[in-house]
Amino acid sequence: MDADAPILFFDSGVGGLSVLAPTRELLPNAPIIYAADSAGFPYGKRSEAEIASRVPALLGRLVERFHPRLAVIACNTASTIALDHVRSALDLPVVGTVPAIKPAAKISQTRVIGVLGTEATVRQPYVENLAADFAADCTIIRHGSPELVELAEAKLAGEEVSTEAVRAAAQAMFDASSGESIDTVVLACTHFPLLDAELRAAFPDVSYVDGGPGIARRIAQLTRGQVWPNDRPSGLAVFTGAVGRPLESALARYGLDEVLTL
Repeated sequence: MDADAPILFFDSGVGGLSVLAPTRELLPNAPIIYAADSAGFPYGKRSEAEIASRVPALLGRLVERFHPRLAVIACNTASTIALDHVRSALDLPVVGTVPAIKPAAKISQTRVIGVLGTEATVRQPYVENLAADFAADCTIIRHGSPELVELAEAKLAGEEVSTEAVRAAAQAMFDASSGESIDTVVLACTHFPLLDAELRAAFPDVSYVDGGPGIARRIAQLTRGQVWPNDRPSGLAVFTGAVGRPLESALARYGLDEVLTL
């Protein structure tokens, strides 16, 4: 394995940074390519057919250009719809991101769990299957919030995001039948951990679970024994279209010092 071969992270926007951050902690010298499909953002409002065709084709182009050692689909929507298609198309390990229902079920005391994601993610049979396999004794309340995705993007760009706006974007989940008993919320969109402080302020009496740390451990496991550069290299952020917001300083905090638009 070439020491300079990067790990490729892919998301529709900047949400995958919540997966990149714990990966950086475990693999500080890993070369990173972070690809955001800004031309296709947001995925949560796109059809399953669009995502199933778009994601494998785009990842194929990125792999051909950057020759990564491993690809990470750091997006719940893309993973729940297109992960199998991507794995069939690419000749390298691919790590997906799926709602962390299993760990949520381990900690819930009330056995009522909220799954907070995009509209496309929460309606997927994949979520039903996870619930049946790992939380069969729990009531699962799903809520899709495109507003939270936009708020996370705005926050990363340095815009002020209020607790009230975050509360309004997720309140319907708690207003649903049995919603008052939710004690654990699965952040089933990688954008949402970027709003951790605001979510905890808006809904302080619940526990929040996301898949980022577990995905980072999986990446470290798959690359165990591989060679890395001696020093931490600069990371590259790649956007498929216009960025729309000034993100350079925020990306630099995640070690992404270069920005490229395809």
